[in-house]
Amino acid sequence: MPVVDLVADLGESFGSYTMGNDDELLKLLTSANVACGFHAGDPRVMDATVRACVERGVGVGAHPSFPDLVGFGRRAMDLTPDEVRTDVLYQIGALSAFTRAHGTRVGHLAPHGRLGNLVVTRRDYAEAVADAVEAFDPSLVILMQEGEMAAVARERGLRMAMVGIADRAYEDDGTLVSRSEPGAVLHDPEEVTRRTVRMVTEGVVTSRSGADIPVRTDCVQLHGDGPAALELAARIRDELRAAGVGLAPLDEVLGARAA
Repeated sequence: MPVVDLVADLGESFGSYTMGNDDELLKLLTSANVACGFHAGDPRVMDATVRACVERGVGVGAHPSFPDLVGFGRRAMDLTPDEVRTDVLYQIGALSAFTRAHGTRVGHLAPHGRLGNLVVTRRDYAEAVADAVEAFDPSLVILMQEGEMAAVARERGLRMAMVGIADRAYEDDGTLVSRSEPGAVLHDPEEVTRRTVRMVTEGVVTSRSGADIPVRTDCVQLHGDGPAALELAARIRDELRAAGVGLAPLDEVLGARAA
């Protein structure tokens, strides 16, 4: 039986501003990427989010970003690799204070937004993130797509998990089509659900050129923002289970892969 982790971005509210529907989304997840204060989140939000994850038995991961609250971490910033390394290390440390307070730990790391895009294409940024992980805890799992981050993780023997994003179009090399390109984001719920199930059960996805390409999917990215996002997330979870897919936290998924 295939097994997969269901993950989503949580804790992205800030101050008096509420973003996403974390309470409902938590009912569907096995893991969460928790904002660490640089693109969203604040100490109160981080504390409440980690507490809710522990109560639900959901694994906690860090979701570090460029220091860009105004742009939600989606703008390019000309940081040095050392700035990337120390900013990521700082954010993991901030989240780990709350995981320790609630009797759990930071189990994985998923770079957010523009940083997440650039570690796919920039070797120096990928190495900076890897340096931060090695300095904090080499057992952390790094969530990623194919690209430079994956190459660095393989070279260094770091733990990695490949994320399947079924509402995004793929290139023939397994990377995501840039959001600046037409058709980069898919909106048909039936198509998105069908692609998700196929990625997990068959290990393939159809690229935008029409080719079936192999993909490894350790975790499926769900979304909780938008009017129909929760309904789609629940549908994906239900269809995966109906297809005989087991849902488990990331450590269990990677353990099953290694067995």
